[in-house]
This record gives sequence, C-alpha cells and structure tokens, in this order.
Amino acid sequence: MGIEKLISSFAGLVDNCTSTRDLQKLKQIHARIIRLGISPHDFIRAKLVAAYASCAQMFQASYIFSLTNRRSTFLYNSLIRGYSSLSLFSQSLSVFRQMLFACKPIDRHTFPVVLKSCCGLSALRLGRQVHCAVVANGLASDLANLNALISMYSKCGDLAVARKVFDQMPERNLVTWSAMMAGYGAHGVFGEVFELFDEMVDAGLEPDGVTFTAVLAACSHGGFVEEGRKYFWMMERRFGVRPGVEHYTCMVDMLGRAGLVEEAEELIGGMEVQPDDALWRAFLASCKIHGKVEVAERLAEKVYRYGSRLVPGTFGILVSSRSGNSC
Repeated sequence: MGIEKLISSFAGLVDNCTSTRDLQKLKQIHARIIRLGISPHDFIRAKLVAAYASCAQMFQASYIFSLTNRRSTFLYNSLIRGYSSLSLFSQSLSVFRQMLFACKPIDRHTFPVVLKSCCGLSALRLGRQVHCAVVANGLASDLANLNALISMYSKCGDLAVARKVFDQMPERNLVTWSAMMAGYGAHGVFGEVFELFDEMVDAGLEPDGVTFTAVLAACSHGGFVEEGRKYFWMMERRFGVRPGVEHYTCMVDMLGRAGLVEEAEELIGGMEVQPDDALWRAFLASCKIHGKVEVAERLAEKVYRYGSRLVPGTFGILVSSRSGNSC
C-alpha cells in the first residue's frame, strides 16, 4: 500500500475514534501509526489532535499540536473545542488568540466554541468583540453562530441584545428557541419563557428535552407549580419526549420549594430513570427547609437501595435535616 493510501486509511480509523471517543482504541491506532513511521505527517497529526481532544486528553492533544509544522484552521478549532468542552475556557481562548496571531483563516466552526468560552468566563466585553468578528467574517446569517451569540448574551445578562439577535434571525431552530428561553428563565423573566414556548409550537416546531429543561427550570425558579405540572404532563403525552433525570430534578426542586415534599417523593418513586446526586440534593434541601425529617429518613433508605453514593455536601443536608428535628 502506498504512503498516501496508508495515511488516508489510518486517518479514517482515527476519525472513527473521534466520533466514538474510544480512547483505548485510539491509543492502539496511534501506536501502529508510530510503528509505521507515518506519525510525522501533519495530516495525521491534525487527526490525532482532534481525536485526543474529543477524548478529553488535552495534554496529548496539545503536545501533538506543538509538533505540527503546518497548523490548519481545523487543528486550532480542535484544540479550542477540546479545552472549552472541559470548561477550561481560559486555555480555549488562549489558543484562539494564538490562531489570530498566526493569521489563520476562521471558519463557521470557530466562533461558536469561542463564544461558549466567553460565556464560561462571563466575558461580555470579549463576547461583543467576537460578535463584531462574526459579522466581519461574513457569518452574520449562519445559524450556529447566531445561536451561540444568543447563548452568550443571555448567559452574560444582556437579554436585550440576545433578543435583538433572536428577532433578526432569518431562520430559527430548536436550539435558537431553547437558548432564548433558558436566558429569560435564568434571569427571572418567566413570562417570556412561556410566551416563547407557545410561539415556537405555533411556528410548527416540536420541543425536545433541552427545551423542556429550560421551561421546567423556569417553573421551578419562578414557583409556577401548576404550569410545571402542565408542561411535565405534556412532555411525553403530547410531544413524545421521555422525561430524563434533569426534568425530574426540575420538578422535584419546584415541588420542594412549594412545600409539596410528599408529592416530590411520590414523583421520585415513579421515576423510570435512576436519580442522580443533583436530584437528591434538591429533595433533601426541601426536606430541611420544610422540616420533613421523616421524609428525609425514608429518602436515605431509597438512596442506599438505588446504590447511590451521596457526595459530602448532600450527606451534610441529610444530617442537618435530622439534627434540626431534635432541636
């Protein structure tokens, strides 16, 4: 087999590891690449950087990146995305700056990840500069970039600009609507969340799990118990969306805040998915607030039955709930 075909063949194998995030298989393929003597080729190195970054192995990814002579836009994007996916936002933006200093062309995949990193650092000023760059690079009509702008502005608290971007979009998808709803919900503008949900459905789009997370979170934080019940009911019955643990967590938190601890307990008992620590924390906190120690004790039995391991903070809530009853 010729060298070009060999490189192409192994590049495909590495791409498969990127998609499946199979680190063990990636290491095996990498070892074969080294033995075959094709590891110095920049095309292979670029693929390896992307694969290690997708497997959250940023030390290996950055090391191979440093060895690469011709650093393409794809290569920079892979490293920027890898750091951002691990919430290493400063490192992600540092690679972006290197990309700019190297005068590399920017494509439609660059800015959404950069904007996510701006969100993570609450760097609104930098996010605005990136917005200008989006426009300057001819991406002002690109759906993914506009969705990222809505998320950035919403999470950084500039809801007016987020809504302006939203209103001026030539097309919208579920990500667009969900991002705008999540932004309003996070900043207490709950009425807009419900209005946008209705507008989205009227526009012919069917909500997905992410959309319902945004709506149920708004119901929880705003104390809209009846609305929360309504949206939770319609998830599966009207739209065929099976509730996940994040939806149950929103419901448990909502019911707990309203003092409906027994109803929350009943909801947990009927769950078709395994509760996680966030759900247990929400439930235990409501038990503590409303003095439902006997419910907290029943919960402890459920936790052990599920085989869950409470993190120290969660265990502390349970202990304080019990001690609070004896005071």
